Amino acid sequence: MENSFAQISELFAQFSENAKLQIEKGNKAAGMRARKASLELEKLLKQFRKESLEASK
Repeated sequence: MENSFAQISELFAQFSENAKLQIEKGNKAAGMRARKASLELEKLLKQFRKESLEASK
């Protein structure tokens, strides 16, 4: 579960940076990277939820 959390934290930082670039400067490539990161985050968050449920049993 710690590994998933670390991956989520790192990926969210990347997402945040790229989304900010898209919003503030209109950087289209950064927007694409932010969207890609959001899809990966979705998968990792689901994995974290599954691991968290297993740990609480």
